[in-house]
Amino acid sequence: MAHSPPPAPAAATLVISSRNYSSWSLRGWLLVRLTGLHCEVRRVESTDAVARAELLLQTASIRIPWLEHEGLVIWDVMAIAEYLHERFPEAPMLPTERAARARCRAISGEMHGGFGSLRASLPVNLRAFRPNFPIWSGVRADIDRITEIWRECLQTWGGPYLFGSQLSVADAMYAPVCTRFSTYDVELDAPCATYNATILALPDVASWIGKARQEPDEVSELEVEVEF
Repeated sequence: MAHSPPPAPAAATLVISSRNYSSWSLRGWLLVRLTGLHCEVRRVESTDAVARAELLLQTASIRIPWLEHEGLVIWDVMAIAEYLHERFPEAPMLPTERAARARCRAISGEMHGGFGSLRASLPVNLRAFRPNFPIWSGVRADIDRITEIWRECLQTWGGPYLFGSQLSVADAMYAPVCTRFSTYDVELDAPCATYNATILALPDVASWIGKARQEPDEVSELEVEVEF
């Protein structure tokens, strides 16, 4: 009887923390998926000291996820994005047109370093649904800026993604925001609501959410319900 050959070993390893709570892990996963690189995913338990500190915003540096590839270890999602872009230039991670490419880097960097009120007040929790959640002024300012970015990109490059018909680094960077808007039932105008739904419906995002909902671990600080 003929036997099927064993599966080829993964060309890379992506080390992540919680799928349910970690926005950075989702970003790292989507960046790798943009390249088509065959990647094994290894998860660090949320009880790990580094992972827990990052999930609770108790550290300024983000070391998870990290990518292991060809003898290198790369952490920080923007560093991972630039590495993958250099290593796989044929992958459509950045727009081909110069102005679009510059804008893609700019808004990705803004997501990477900004929106602290949104991060702190609306933590990622893919298992939760919290309608009527209080949106304070600082969070509202972050939401307004994010939706302004989305509208400008969708209008300029025509959608359905931020830079036209091809997914980019920017879509990976803003995907966890889409999950936040869904979890906390944030009201969006029509163009932003359509974009939000489009990202959540991506097979890679839907698969990630499905696996997140099956994870047994729970971080109690991120599960606290707000009482009015």
